[in-house]
Amino acid sequence: MKSFIKTLGIAILGGAVVLGSYKFFFEEDLLQHTYSKQRHIEDTLPVSPVNYVTATSIAGVDFTQAAEKTVHAVVHVKNKTLARVPQSWSDLRSGRVPYREAIGSGSGVIITEDGYIVTNNHVIDKARDLEVTLNNNKTYKAQLIGTEPNSDIALLKIDTDEDLPYIVFGDSDQTKIGEWVLAVGNPFNLNSTVTAGIISAKGRDLDETDANVQSFIQTDAAVNPGNSGGALVNTNGELIGINTAIASKTGSYVGYSFAVPSNNARKIINDLMEFGFVQKGMLGISGGQLNGNIADELGIDESEGIFVSEVVENSGAAIAGLRSGDVITKIDDIQLQKFSDLTGYINSKNPGDVVVAKVLRNKNFIDVRIELTKNNTASIPSIGMNLRNLTDDDRKKFKVSDGVKIVATTGGLSRYDMSNYIITKINDEEVKNIEDVQQILRSLPPSATILIQMKNSAGETERFRYTMD
Repeated sequence: MKSFIKTLGIAILGGAVVLGSYKFFFEEDLLQHTYSKQRHIEDTLPVSPVNYVTATSIAGVDFTQAAEKTVHAVVHVKNKTLARVPQSWSDLRSGRVPYREAIGSGSGVIITEDGYIVTNNHVIDKARDLEVTLNNNKTYKAQLIGTEPNSDIALLKIDTDEDLPYIVFGDSDQTKIGEWVLAVGNPFNLNSTVTAGIISAKGRDLDETDANVQSFIQTDAAVNPGNSGGALVNTNGELIGINTAIASKTGSYVGYSFAVPSNNARKIINDLMEFGFVQKGMLGISGGQLNGNIADELGIDESEGIFVSEVVENSGAAIAGLRSGDVITKIDDIQLQKFSDLTGYINSKNPGDVVVAKVLRNKNFIDVRIELTKNNTASIPSIGMNLRNLTDDDRKKFKVSDGVKIVATTGGLSRYDMSNYIITKINDEEVKNIEDVQQILRSLPPSATILIQMKNSAGETERFRYTMD
């Protein structure tokens, strides 16, 4: 036993000696080497001290107040429609066309305490029944007040005895790229969803081939199916846009989405409330974005602006003295980089409003006051055409007294070039102006086949048979 204890003591003593030698000769060098590396890194890559308690440009933005202001004023919109379904053998034998009820959904924004709600036109399109659910789960039947399909805006109204929470309009012209925004809506039927992002671009036109030039706010706040018609708000909780579109191959969010600017939506809503339709003012020019080639031809140094190629007869631009070859660089101090910047701003105005254009002419800048005139051009989606009332030059050129001019064909008709034709009759009814066209088409049932009589520039009469969408 004594021999065992003696042997154990010698082993412990030996281990202690080995451990002490290792720590003295090896670990000290290791610690010195590690410290040396850290000091070397600090010398070559200096790091400024960061105080994570104080606010930074991101942490300093309080999203909670904006979310609290807006989430109760964004509603869930349900659209009940009849959708055609494939025919069975029984349907074919009996000649029946089967339909079933389909339910679509989206979002809407309460804009007055008495129940006016703005949403997207495509959310309520072809609705037989509209239902709105508030954030407190109360449900109401909704009345459609009016729509503006070109801008994808619709106005609804619900009746309630209580004052509703609503969102006030902000000034979308004053928004800036890089500004924080919130998207509020009901994606995938998930009520009261709030996402955050920044404004990525302004004046974005999604389809440059379309004669109806659009002007959207682009944002990277996550927007998905069901967000359509919901609110895009700034950090003050002010409405600066109505979420309307996603650019995606999958149909879901991939990094950017688009909203109708609030100034355009507010103008449309005011018109629908007051007149029942949208009054459109126009400047009265056609042209395009200034580029290097055009600038070289004009011998100017400017690289941004709108090049005027044509001035519409009797328009505000013509009366104010604008000419082909002018370059508009600003409109009411709004810098113009592309044509959608101009159309987006003009679409927020009414006929009779006066705007001031900064115009570059003969290498000199001049200010031109222009009174907007009534827009005599209209898009008629049901027949796939953009139409314009005739000018005196049109009447002389085509030798007609009445009719409407086809400015462009759209949708499925875009493969046909019928621009510069004059429509004189629809289903043997004479057409004098755009209002006549709209009235005739409104009296027809859906998917009706119509016969359009036209005149070409050679004075020859042509007829075109078309089934309306």
